[in-house]
Amino acid sequence: MIRFIETIGRALIRFVEEFGLVMFLFLATLVWMLRPPLRIRAVFQQMEFVGVNSLLVVVLTGMFTGGVLAFQAYHGFRLFSAESLVGSTVALAMTRELGPVLTSLMVTGRAGSAMAAELGTMRVTEQIDALYAMATNPIKYLVVPRIVAGVLMLPLLTVISDFVGIIGGYLVGVGLLKINSGIYVAKMIQIVELDDIFNGLIKAACFGLVLSLVGCYKGFYTRGGAQGVGRATTQAVVISSVSILISDYFLTAAMF
Repeated sequence: MIRFIETIGRALIRFVEEFGLVMFLFLATLVWMLRPPLRIRAVFQQMEFVGVNSLLVVVLTGMFTGGVLAFQAYHGFRLFSAESLVGSTVALAMTRELGPVLTSLMVTGRAGSAMAAELGTMRVTEQIDALYAMATNPIKYLVVPRIVAGVLMLPLLTVISDFVGIIGGYLVGVGLLKINSGIYVAKMIQIVELDDIFNGLIKAACFGLVLSLVGCYKGFYTRGGAQGVGRATTQAVVISSVSILISDYFLTAAMF
């Protein structure tokens, strides 16, 4: 019984320490973000890395997700002779939930892990310590551009994911399942509102903050050489993915 309580206590202490370090990094990032000069070139480089280089996987994910949604919704609505609602269902699902969530998870696996690996390698090879020695703050130099890029690019990628997902649903619904195209589009326009799209983009910005902050945190505080870099990368992906799903619930409860 005592060992069990000790185990719980150690886990709780580790969680509090980790949470404190994350909040310290977040607050330090805000402070250095507001202090000039802003490294615009580095921000654009990270925006290219996070956004442009993730475009293909986001398009493929959105397209086939929309197609699968159309198939599933059609077979469900056909039982009630409500096939006309397939388009609006696909659009609502993509804009409200699946667009921002799946895009964030894909970017986490591609860019969030790379952030952790890059910063972790710089930490174990003492490059971050060298920045301190040269009187250069590594948070402003390394972390701020990555977090800014994550927050800015995730909504843009979500817009693309929403669009290609709706197109994929249209191709399946109208092209394969022979739903009337006029009714399909009319119902979608009638039911989907701008608030659904904007709320999804707000979610995407929050998810971008989560994945970039966790990736930078795990890399920035890496210990243990090459093995530690691998462990930090894996933890960054797992923690970011779980945090995105948990925060999605609370954001959905607050918005809808």
